[in-house]
Amino acid sequence: MLSSPEPTTLLIDTYDSARALQRVIALARELAQSGSEHGIGAIRIDSGDLAAQARTVRIALDAQDCREIRIVLSGSLDEHLIERLMSSNVPVDAFGVGTTLGVSADAPALDMVYKLQEYAGRARRKRSPGKATWPGVKQVFRERAASGEYLCDRVARADERPRGEPLLIEVMRNGRRSVPSSALRAVREHCVTAMRALPAQLRELGTAVTPYPVSISDTLRAMAAGIDVATEAE
Repeated sequence: MLSSPEPTTLLIDTYDSARALQRVIALARELAQSGSEHGIGAIRIDSGDLAAQARTVRIALDAQDCREIRIVLSGSLDEHLIERLMSSNVPVDAFGVGTTLGVSADAPALDMVYKLQEYAGRARRKRSPGKATWPGVKQVFRERAASGEYLCDRVARADERPRGEPLLIEVMRNGRRSVPSSALRAVREHCVTAMRALPAQLRELGTAVTPYPVSISDTLRAMAAGIDVATEAE
């Protein structure tokens, strides 16, 4: 028995998907005939041949006048598999993405090391081959086209004012947050807006992508060179 007045999503492939589908159809009929406020919003398929099962389910639902019931596909999905399903005209209304959204399969370990960039007001820099860093307190400035699309980023000293909007803000000081955390809705909206502002080629799959341009300011390069000269003279 359904307990929520909101349309619910029912998983059908836990044991016997064919039998479960028929039971869902029977339940949908029963609910409709009784005038119940409860309803079935979607059927979820989580394993097996997702494309074949989705087609079978859609045909069965439509044949039994259950066209309002949607189909949700899930199960180890990523953007490439979703693209293949969509390009094959699979009858699907929504996707449930879990593992590949919560972990980084291609880089399971995040290699992070602390590098001192400034001490007592003096810029510092690591000079080891292959691990050299840019010195001092820095800021990243992003330029946009008139349409709002991102054009390029420039890494500069924090006291520089090149073209573009500064991206970095302080969020921690002395072990405490210096700004309040954003609401989930605001984070979601920011993510959607930022994705839409990416150059079109960076939002495509399986195409030759031109690297997004990121440059180092001349002032920052000059600072690094000056530190190198001073270090070698010591």
